[in-house]
Amino acid sequence: MAETTQMEVEIPTEPTPLPTKPIFKPLKAHEMSDGKVQFRKIPVPPNRYTPLKKVWESEIYDPVYNQMKVDIRMNLKSRKVELKTRADTPDVSNLQKSADFVHAFMLGFDIPDAVALLRMDELYVESFEIKDVKTLKGEHLSRAIGRLSGKGGKTKFAIENATKTRIVIADTRIHILGAFTNIKVARSSLCSLIMGSPAGKVYSKLRNVSARLND
Repeated sequence: MAETTQMEVEIPTEPTPLPTKPIFKPLKAHEMSDGKVQFRKIPVPPNRYTPLKKVWESEIYDPVYNQMKVDIRMNLKSRKVELKTRADTPDVSNLQKSADFVHAFMLGFDIPDAVALLRMDELYVESFEIKDVKTLKGEHLSRAIGRLSGKGGKTKFAIENATKTRIVIADTRIHILGAFTNIKVARSSLCSLIMGSPAGKVYSKLRNVSARLND
């Protein structure tokens, strides 16, 4: 008599549901630094002390304290603007953004230009001196500064508009506010003027470069 074999039939079982994905809330600024308060101090140059007093409450204090949630005060003894994080500071980068904003104002940028540093991540300020490009003294230095500004600031405005940057010429120091690529183009144009290139040549080069930037 032949032996009967029994086949085992596997009954499909329902797959066990995966555990729910955990949701982690972003850490606050004070939590990232183990509860320690972070500080920034920005010195106030003598020539910016009076302009700072005029715009302090409405245009400096308000956006930093109310919008960025960063404590700010003016230390009259050390003549420095002091910034610090607080418990409700949403992001640790807000402290650095606020410091960059105040620093840009101290360098001579207008408030509407400097406040862009609070709202946009890709902006920063680059500074350099004329002597970094070419060693000039006396009348040669004065003429170079004159070439950078142009008659009535025409050359400076043309570079700003073509490169979407803002430029401050403070004696022999030059400060440029903008995005990385735009700053590079603006600095190249300014360096050409310092080296003695005529403004017309710089304009024509700027037109070509700005057309490429807009594409």
